[in-house]
Amino acid sequence: GLITLEIDDQAHEFLQLDYADAAKVYVPVTNLHLISRYSGGDPDLAPLHKLGTDTWSKAKRKALEQIHDVAAELLHIQARRQAKPGFAFEMDHSAYMQFSSGFAYEETLDQANAIEATLHDMQLAKPMDRLVCGDVGFGKTEVAMRAAFVTVQNNKQVAVLVPTTLLAQQHYESFKDRFADTAVRIEVLSRFGSNKTHVKTIEDLADGKVDIVIGTHKILQENIQFNNLGLMIVDEEHRFGVRDKERIKALRADVDMLTLTATPIPRTLNMAFSGMRDLSIIATPPARRLAVKTFVQEHTDDAIKEAILREILRGGQVYFLHNEVDSIERAAENLRYLVPEARVAVAHGQMRERELEQVMQQFYHKDYNVLVCSTIIETGIDIPNANTILIERADKLGLAQLHQLRGRVGRSHHQAYAYLLVPSLKHLKGDAEKRLDAIQRAATLGAGFMLATEDLEIRGAGELLGEQQSGSMKAIGYSLYMEMLEKATKAIQKGKTPNFDAPLSLTAEINLHLPALIPDDYLGDVHQRLLFYKRISNTDSQEKLDNIRMELIDRFGIPPQSVKHLFAVHQVRLKAEQLGMTKIDLNSNGGYVEFSPDTPVQATSIIHLMQSNPTHYRMEGGQRLKVTQKLGEYEQRIQFIVSVLDRLLGELHC
Repeated sequence: GLITLEIDDQAHEFLQLDYADAAKVYVPVTNLHLISRYSGGDPDLAPLHKLGTDTWSKAKRKALEQIHDVAAELLHIQARRQAKPGFAFEMDHSAYMQFSSGFAYEETLDQANAIEATLHDMQLAKPMDRLVCGDVGFGKTEVAMRAAFVTVQNNKQVAVLVPTTLLAQQHYESFKDRFADTAVRIEVLSRFGSNKTHVKTIEDLADGKVDIVIGTHKILQENIQFNNLGLMIVDEEHRFGVRDKERIKALRADVDMLTLTATPIPRTLNMAFSGMRDLSIIATPPARRLAVKTFVQEHTDDAIKEAILREILRGGQVYFLHNEVDSIERAAENLRYLVPEARVAVAHGQMRERELEQVMQQFYHKDYNVLVCSTIIETGIDIPNANTILIERADKLGLAQLHQLRGRVGRSHHQAYAYLLVPSLKHLKGDAEKRLDAIQRAATLGAGFMLATEDLEIRGAGELLGEQQSGSMKAIGYSLYMEMLEKATKAIQKGKTPNFDAPLSLTAEINLHLPALIPDDYLGDVHQRLLFYKRISNTDSQEKLDNIRMELIDRFGIPPQSVKHLFAVHQVRLKAEQLGMTKIDLNSNGGYVEFSPDTPVQATSIIHLMQSNPTHYRMEGGQRLKVTQKLGEYEQRIQFIVSVLDRLLGELHC
């Protein structure tokens, strides 16, 4: 915590850091910008390093090397996108109005904004890369359909890439319905369907006879050529493997990309946060939609029987998720025995395509009312009448997966239920417990976005491009990682190699030998004090410093002298950093100023300064300016150094 120590007969406040073997380091509050919060995972597992060893600098170095590559690749993609003129789509407003009036529901506000932003991007002459993040069933597909319509109007083709065969089929049905009044030809490429039709579809694609093609990663194969691809829509990007993502990435620089996701994975979130991709969030649920009630329960026959009966008796249907294909038939038998009145079917990814398609159609038409299935149902199958889902071994599934599965129910105005079944509530392990806890807390509609940020914390944030979603981030923590990434990106943009041995930002160490702190009797709450110290240390402009000063006065009254000194020290720091100074040390008899090797200050400026007052200034070595002057008063000291810095800054900008 914060500790006050007496140094040179003056009170200074320090932040105490504990290291392994009970070693302590005290950091002056004026240097808090050197410290960042570690959010790389579980705080209990955060590595505690020994003082005096180079474990930390090694971890940092390793992370930095990776960060450098990441930054370079990000910038490369971005530069390619910005350098290549994309296709600017034209809008035929009357045709578009006619198409949008065919939407059966009323658009929610967020949905309308997402559509507007997407169409705006498409009309610009650079490739679009927009991420639409909306919760399960919040109408992201409509955004995609409007974009697809505009693309086809401009005589270009659309590819819709989905992770599973079932979803491809479903999108195909809904696109056909939505485009029924237009002359648009829509085809599907997936495991369902015969080889003959596939070959025909592929030929027609190359000839430009197909306008919209919907399919699984089959679309990305080398043998598939488009005649004139204009828009690529990717549904649930995080479900694709690394190779598929690389193919998508290669396309990204050339065509307009629209990515739809219900739970953005940390990496895409990061890219959106760092402004690499544009983000639209659809957070408002459609009217009359209710949140799914979620329960975490122990796996007992009674609990299962009660949940299934409750749903069947109100005429609904049930998903029962059993994720082990070997024993799935046994699980189905068990259910038939437990609930004799249920009509039970089985669906999993290892079934023959025709069989699977048939079972899904029968379930859709209510021939069965309980479907025992594997996670194949995870993405986007829309069966409005299914309003209860039971998930076995929920502790083994990831957050995004649980959220997706829960989104399979509650797609109409009936109250839906999700039961997460675990072998025993007492023996839940760390991460699993956190995941189930998070999913239970995120019971509101539109929780996907919140969950992804939780996932950032649980999994230790994603690497922006690498395959390992966590990794070097765990080693050095999230905030430091982001700070370093930003630094590396800026350096590469300027054409410099980022220097990783230097401290993160060139920070000047200022010691004017005066009390510069926020005293206890002015602001008693330690946490608040720490927050203000951190904010003041992190400011990079005089304006921000003034804003914080105004806020302090506004909230806690006129500040005492020591707080004014604290602001003065940081004002000096900002000026010193512009001049490339590393240290300023002044006491009542003078002191010295140290310059960094790459200071922008010209030698002539320093010579002018020395000539103006030879008794006061002289150089010691190449980087240090010695000051000999009586500066007994604190105010005098501050005024003196500020006038010297202002003079040097003035000459710098001449």
